[in-house]
Amino acid sequence: MNDFSAAQRSRVTMLDVAEHAKVSKASVSRFIGDDRALLSDAIALRIEQSIAELGYRPNQMARGLKRGRTRLIGMLVADIRNPYSIAVMHGVETACRQHGYSLVVCNTDRDDEQERQHLALLRSYNIEGLIVNTLGHHRDELQELQREMPLVLVDRKVEQFDSDMVGLDNPAAIAIALDHLEERGYRDVMLVTEPFDGTSSRIERVSSFKQQIAQRSTLRGAIVETGSELTANLNTFLKSPGPGQKALFCANGIAALASTHALRELGCKLFDDVGLIALDDLDWYPLVGSGITALAQPTAEIGGRAFECLLKRLRGDDGPVRTLDFAARLVVRGSTLGNLR
Repeated sequence: MNDFSAAQRSRVTMLDVAEHAKVSKASVSRFIGDDRALLSDAIALRIEQSIAELGYRPNQMARGLKRGRTRLIGMLVADIRNPYSIAVMHGVETACRQHGYSLVVCNTDRDDEQERQHLALLRSYNIEGLIVNTLGHHRDELQELQREMPLVLVDRKVEQFDSDMVGLDNPAAIAIALDHLEERGYRDVMLVTEPFDGTSSRIERVSSFKQQIAQRSTLRGAIVETGSELTANLNTFLKSPGPGQKALFCANGIAALASTHALRELGCKLFDDVGLIALDDLDWYPLVGSGITALAQPTAEIGGRAFECLLKRLRGDDGPVRTLDFAARLVVRGSTLGNLR
């Protein structure tokens, strides 16, 4: 065991190791690189002992730049506070680690200027590829980056931008939710969504909801956005006459949390006064009332497959762009008992 401090270790150079081991600098370079097999066992052992005694730490970034490879993957996240983003990011990071890559994450916090700055920052890190969960407002910058490296979109599309895309089959998820609500006897359904702000997945879910409600004669549908007026809008919905039992369909976990707060503020008895089903399946769903029925997204698989798409491109795949739409899984809990009570 050596007693080198972190500051001392950071000052140890490859030349110091070579002199300590009484070998050439080229031999040390081979040892810490991909050519260790070219060294004799005796020389390799001396270098290994010198590295341990001196506390030498190779500069992986510098080595990567010299070889034209950093083994860094960038990921741009629109809102790192969103549980969906965290879960997908974990899936990406796990896949990166399994293939010897490291992940650099930038959070735009839903801010267009932050997104622009982070795209420039990620490029300066010499990342080899980029996974993007974007606001969708910087198509030109993304196209410029795509000329330099592979790029994969997650969850959100960018208009007139050709890239591999991995996400949820939103129309199918809407159908699963409406089928379930209809089977349980709900007839008056309000979709609760975050404000659109150009987010393709939100727009697609609302569009699918409208289309499918129009095709179901037994259901009536309405749409409301989260925000300061949510409680008042839900109160109006609950008090207005309708064709039958009422239910909320929350388009993501954030909408589900906002709706649950609003229902408690209104003094609703969860979930006797109104049913509730939500996209995403978050840890707190089973803890509210008799539990919230959910449409679980395979977030780990979405993240992993996004990296796999990127890896194929890094390895030379120049085939047509591909879209991978994953199915949601219905998790039934007490919030949609409906006519089973």
